[in-house]
Amino acid sequence: MKTFKIIIMILAISVALYEQVSDQKNIYVMVIAIAVFMYGMMQLSAKTPSKNQEKEEQDVD
Repeated sequence: MKTFKIIIMILAISVALYEQVSDQKNIYVMVIAIAVFMYGMMQLSAKTPSKNQEKEEQDVD
């Protein structure tokens, strides 16, 4: 599932870059592609543990 999200994110950012270079820019396509990319980044980074997680757990004790 992780690789599927990464592939979708690469496709979304490539579509956004392609739209930016083209002569007739479609702002809606760019906004949707960037939104998909940001949502994918949010999903992937949600599983990364925080650096301060140990400190917070020690402060609770």
